[in-house]
Amino acid sequence: MKVLITGATGLVGSAVAKRFLANNDEVFALYREGADRSLLAGLESQVQWVIGDITDISSLESAIEHVDFVIHTAAVVSFIPKDRKMMYKVNVEGTANLVNVCLKYPVKKLCHVSSIAAIGRPDSRKTAQAQEIVLDESQRWEDSPENSEYAKTKHLAELEVWRGIAEGLNAVIVNPTLILGEGDWTKSSTQIFRYVFREKPFYTEGIANYVDVKDVAEIVFQLTQSGISGERFLLNAGSISYRNLFNLIADAMHKKRPSIRVGSGLAGMIWRIEAVRTFLLGTKPLITKETAQSAARKITYRNAKITNALGFKFQPIEKTVARVSESLLDKNLK
Repeated sequence: MKVLITGATGLVGSAVAKRFLANNDEVFALYREGADRSLLAGLESQVQWVIGDITDISSLESAIEHVDFVIHTAAVVSFIPKDRKMMYKVNVEGTANLVNVCLKYPVKKLCHVSSIAAIGRPDSRKTAQAQEIVLDESQRWEDSPENSEYAKTKHLAELEVWRGIAEGLNAVIVNPTLILGEGDWTKSSTQIFRYVFREKPFYTEGIANYVDVKDVAEIVFQLTQSGISGERFLLNAGSISYRNLFNLIADAMHKKRPSIRVGSGLAGMIWRIEAVRTFLLGTKPLITKETAQSAARKITYRNAKITNALGFKFQPIEKTVARVSESLLDKNLK
């Protein structure tokens, strides 16, 4: 079958491309000219590269016209105020464009890779401070100061997919939590590994909900070929404290474990300092108000729906961390 992947040069998109290539499918990758394709190194010749952008309808139509399935992973992930305009344009307008083109031709199925952020977070002012919060697919978006601008764009993007479904589009949505995988350790969630590798002394309070990028790719592959439609699935392998996650990575990379806990007060001071540094130097902040708040949250997510639907078993965190650490060390220390 012929599969078009948006965002194929990114962490998730490249993993999805590899999974479909392993099935001997024809993989088409929509990418912007000059984009870094290193995550598909060694496989570039097996991919049919299509220059385009999800904000450009004509390039989308050219890319989608002759494919069977579309996997939408392209998105801008940022917690920096100056990136908000672009984030809304790509995440919301771009997804709307994709849905419209899929309806026009039409494709057999669209799999939209969203984010756990898109389901929203309950307003902490309405819940007891010590109350355990466990969310699943029944969670409905509510306006809350807990939701970042990124979360808002992903929620609005999902609404475009639901609109498409209402108009007859065969589609499914997946909402991964923190994705751990062999990406560029200067970008996205893979930065965690570089942070620990550099033996930074700090760890934050809070809980990390995680999923292996290979599990995300496998689920996308299985859902695309299944008869399941008009559903969303939270993809979460489990939960772990940030301290324990950092310790696992440190041990796997043979580095010193972080030992200084960053409480809410210190985190608040750090993001303010970063804001000033960013303004003066014109660089991107290492931590923002939104990321500082998010790291301190203690929310977990159920995965029963996807495990029941596919009989799926997620990989254990120890196996994921060991594999990713080995890959990153091999790649970056040569």
